[in-house]
Amino acid sequence: MYPKQFARRALLALGLSAVTLASLSVNAQTQHDGSAAKPLRVVLVPADGGTEDGTKKDFEPIFSAIGKSTGLVFDIKVGQSYATVVEAMCSGAADIAWYGPASYLQAKGRGCAELLALAVRHGESVYYSGIFARNDAGINSISDLKGKKIALGDVNSTSSFNVPVAMMLAAGVSPARDASSINMAGSHANVLKALAEGLVDAGGASFDSFEKAVNAKAIDPAKVKVVVKSAPIPYPPIAVHPKVSDAIKAKLRDAFNNVDKLPGITKDQIRGYGGGKVDGYTAKVSEQDMANAGKMFDLVTDQVKTDIMKKASTR
Repeated sequence: MYPKQFARRALLALGLSAVTLASLSVNAQTQHDGSAAKPLRVVLVPADGGTEDGTKKDFEPIFSAIGKSTGLVFDIKVGQSYATVVEAMCSGAADIAWYGPASYLQAKGRGCAELLALAVRHGESVYYSGIFARNDAGINSISDLKGKKIALGDVNSTSSFNVPVAMMLAAGVSPARDASSINMAGSHANVLKALAEGLVDAGGASFDSFEKAVNAKAIDPAKVKVVVKSAPIPYPPIAVHPKVSDAIKAKLRDAFNNVDKLPGITKDQIRGYGGGKVDGYTAKVSEQDMANAGKMFDLVTDQVKTDIMKKASTR
């Protein structure tokens, strides 16, 4: 699925050296142990179009507090794309990763990820995707998207691509066939920016991202409507490589379960998807729930993705 040339580009995008690349076959056999000499390598998906520094700052307090309580050492990086993060985990260049549900399932399917923890907000570990439209675009239902300009995020994003596309397909709308144009904006924030600037009529994004854009005054909620809201989606998970030792996994799960009680971190510093404040994390996670979530976008086949990308490249 992932040719060696792509793997090399993806890993170089993480700032990994040629020496590291050459030793991946060895590193893949033995994951790091969290010592100062072999810190646990954490790779994060680029959240919501945010900067690398911003995404790291969202998670550094959590891993710093966990490190102080467990003695484990972490090295945190941000991938340039969702695919980069999957490849880092599956090549043995990462021990822990933060994914969207769709990219997690890709890594899980390749045998290189298992659930570690999910954020908890208002007593739940779920979030929502949606299709948003400009009020002046004449869109009141999914069927009204035919002939309209649509923006979508990263092709591996759960809530800015896979779920919005699945909801369209389930309603009888094929983006590649029926949209007048498709803007592959690359992130939730860019989808909403295109919507705010009138470059598109509608777009797919998470409700968390929409709330963040509204709070940042990047989009005027009075000019945008919700066309459809998805069913609940499991929160973007933190995953661990299966080859990390059981002892380290146990330490990590205990720490995530109690992160809101650990010294050295305030409630305001406990962040999740898109930098949003969350109540804490739970390691009581269900692989079956995540697999069930994948059924939400079963309609989004590789051919559907190819057709959408082809449409997006047409000017």
